Amino acid sequence: MSSRRTCLAVAAAILVCACSRAGAPDDFLTAYDEEYRRLWTDAEGARWAANTEVSDENSRRRIAAEQAFAAYTGDPAVIERLRALLARDDLTDRQRRQAGAAWRIAAHNPGTMPETVQRLIAAEAAQNDRLWGYAYTLSLPGREPRGVTPNEIDALLAESRDVAERRAIWECAKDIGPTLRDGLAELRTLRNEVARGMGYSSFFGLEVADYGLDSREMMAFMDTLLIQVRPLYAQLHCWARHTLAARYGVPAPRRIPAHWIDNRWAQEWPGLVEDVDLDALVADRSAEWIVRQAEDFYVSLGMPALPATFWERSDLYELPTDSPRRKNAHASAWHIDLDQDVRSLMNVTPNFSWFTTAHHELGHVYYYLGYSRPDVPYVLRAGANRAFHEGIGTLIELASNQTPYLRQTGLLTADRSPDRTQWLLSQALMGPIVFIPFACGTMTHFEHDLYEEDLPPAEWNARWWSYAALHQGLEPPAPRGPSTCDAATKSHLHDDPAQYYDYALSNVILHQLHDHICREILQCDPREANYYGKREIGAYLAAILQPGATRDWRQLLEEVTGEPLSARAMLAYFAPLQSWLEAQNRGRDVTFD
Repeated sequence: MSSRRTCLAVAAAILVCACSRAGAPDDFLTAYDEEYRRLWTDAEGARWAANTEVSDENSRRRIAAEQAFAAYTGDPAVIERLRALLARDDLTDRQRRQAGAAWRIAAHNPGTMPETVQRLIAAEAAQNDRLWGYAYTLSLPGREPRGVTPNEIDALLAESRDVAERRAIWECAKDIGPTLRDGLAELRTLRNEVARGMGYSSFFGLEVADYGLDSREMMAFMDTLLIQVRPLYAQLHCWARHTLAARYGVPAPRRIPAHWIDNRWAQEWPGLVEDVDLDALVADRSAEWIVRQAEDFYVSLGMPALPATFWERSDLYELPTDSPRRKNAHASAWHIDLDQDVRSLMNVTPNFSWFTTAHHELGHVYYYLGYSRPDVPYVLRAGANRAFHEGIGTLIELASNQTPYLRQTGLLTADRSPDRTQWLLSQALMGPIVFIPFACGTMTHFEHDLYEEDLPPAEWNARWWSYAALHQGLEPPAPRGPSTCDAATKSHLHDDPAQYYDYALSNVILHQLHDHICREILQCDPREANYYGKREIGAYLAAILQPGATRDWRQLLEEVTGEPLSARAMLAYFAPLQSWLEAQNRGRDVTFD
């Protein structure tokens, strides 16, 4: 054991002894909270450095900081004190929430299994380096191989209309899979070992505990949501496969070949609505303008301007192709010190996807700032649940797609009036109707099986594509053997694991919030809303953001929307599209299974 780890263990033991007398839960929880915040700041800062500049040195620093965080939060003495606290029947709701949150954190790094935890931290850091340090090589038919970035892969998929070329681009995006397979297998084993050692069914079960649910309950909700969305998705899928087949001059297949879609995982289907050229709206704007406009949106609601340190410390824009620095290409928001040091890591370029993504990521940042208040303990500075965090970001992403707001920004001129059906079609293709079969279906079912069933690596690829076929109506361009490991190409399996249902649930929550805002505040059609400048909306959102995780999310959701968790509002939003698609698909077989 290192001297640093020894000191932390001694500190934890002293803290527990000092606070172990009956009736002093606040003494322990307050002292725990301060040390938790200090170590979080160290670890989050190290993770930030490791993600913004991939290097061996930054990886070592990240591992050291995460080991220190794990040594304290998962110290056996801390675990025993938390166990005793949670067994008491005289805790206040706030105290129980603090202790419960600390227990779940301990379950990720239990000091009762120190060697396993250290191996897990090292394995996660090594996998992060493999993931973001991978050099993609594209070999197009008849051309010399060349290096490409993930952004270039996405751009090429958006531009190419040659099927053979598209297949080469798609397969290039999947080449990283075998590099990540063994690391993911090791991570699965270690994650399950620590979670089961703390009484959870698997690492998946530990992650869903944030919702007060077990794995079976979460999967039941996923399946219910898939059933609810299926009629609309089947109509959309039928229309899309016929549209794509016409583009490529072939008969419409029952399932869509994956390389026909402009997204590497078909989690959204861009480029299908030719009359709505969204990228053209921002093509003449700078990358900086996109992020500044997103900030302006929130300020117009009465929220504060972002701290100056946000602009000084964030890493917002794509690196030059000749840059020696390598960084994480996945958009994210960061709460470095659980207070005012908020940042974002993005790769913004002037296209519409980054326009909406910037609005989304700042939603997380403003959520951080909203609950960074003295009355919210550091360990509860989180969303009401994780889906709430995503829901707020995606709510504003939805608002940034609304035509009145785009006119407000000057991106859409008054003389341009997009067809409302085509605009709604675009939102469905780029939003929840296409996304939920991927998020609730392929991703969440695969991760459930990965952890709950200890699915062997030899079965991963077959299971992944069986779910893609069942839920998305998707198939690869040619059979993919077990060595290809296409599931592992999705970064969330490695660095944000067993939580993808957050994104699915966030879509349900955001539509409930949006429906309430439109009915009760704006009194407008939910498909024609403009939040910009409406301080009443800012006040409504502040009431949701400020409690953090100090309140039960079910109670909070029902209070602010008038109904429990339900897909009703989301399906009502897209109801006009359902009728249009049924007319377009008359006489066609809309099934794909």
